[in-house]
Amino acid sequence: MSAHPEPTAVRLAEHTTLGLGGPARSYRRADTTEALIAAVTEADAVGEPVLVLGGGSNLVIADAGFPGTVVHVASTGVSFEETRETDPATGEPVVLLRAEAGVEWDPLVERVVAEGLNGLEFLSGIPGRVGSTPIQNVGAYGQDVSQTVREVLVHDRRTGERRVLGTAECGFTYRDSVFKGDDRYVVCEVVFALRRGKSSRPVAYAEVARTLGVEAGERVPMERARETVLALRRGKGMVLDPGDPDTRSAGSFFTNPVVTAEVFEAVRSRAAERLGPDVTVPGHPDTDGNVKLSAAWLIDRAGFTKGYGDGPARISGKHALALTNPGGATTADLLDLAREVRAGVEAAFGVRLVNEPVMIGVSL
Repeated sequence: MSAHPEPTAVRLAEHTTLGLGGPARSYRRADTTEALIAAVTEADAVGEPVLVLGGGSNLVIADAGFPGTVVHVASTGVSFEETRETDPATGEPVVLLRAEAGVEWDPLVERVVAEGLNGLEFLSGIPGRVGSTPIQNVGAYGQDVSQTVREVLVHDRRTGERRVLGTAECGFTYRDSVFKGDDRYVVCEVVFALRRGKSSRPVAYAEVARTLGVEAGERVPMERARETVLALRRGKGMVLDPGDPDTRSAGSFFTNPVVTAEVFEAVRSRAAERLGPDVTVPGHPDTDGNVKLSAAWLIDRAGFTKGYGDGPARISGKHALALTNPGGATTADLLDLAREVRAGVEAAFGVRLVNEPVMIGVSL
């Protein structure tokens, strides 16, 4: 089956969780991996700009739209393969999950949990599709996809070939990969190595551990882990709900800054001057001697509290890290707010925030 063209007057706002974005010059829907590759190849052959669109949950698209072909990925293939491998730490059997790029993420996580496979349970409730997960190295609550991705099938636009990239070739780092910021590869399918068992992976996030009433490192029934994460995300407006304007966002708009130990001390000094000598700046040291800060804490303590904003774009009333379009905002409005927040945090703490969503036709 080939990708089929649709009317060109498709408003991209209808395909993004922010509800923002102008029209596509050309729009094609790809229902299979073959259709996806064909659509991109045909556009490349005539020098047409290409935007590969999944669930639109991590995109900020210009009000002017996209001056090229938008290929909307809608492939749905999913398969499981039992292996003879076992996890060396737990002895649990390894099962390979192969999912095409257009598969909706959270329904897949729900299915995986129901199948008794662990490795994705703390990633419950994240909007979007499978193809975006390795690009962003999607993660939440102490788990990210780099921990389970075994390989990624891609279309290499430079050579015109299909390639299988192993985990090391994907270049995973915090919310980043070889795919992000470079349109050479089109993610077509992702293979995850999961473990069959009754319990979740070890709880790695303090907030989840507190909510569950367990110590970090303990394991809990997978259904309980999923339900807990979904409840936490709903409380922060991070689960899509058509009736809740706070969920009309791109999720976390800024990444948590990773800074040197020296910068962290400077932030603590500024925070003490601004907020008092007893203030505690949340920071999580990593193995490289750096410290990961909380972007939400910085935003809130810089004066941008939940619900902030007099214009049509606002900070979520549930989470300081989400910028929302309650209705009537434009992309320009959203970016004005983002720039105001970024400048305010930098002025207060000397840390420049970096946007997490991919920008199409715009920039901060």
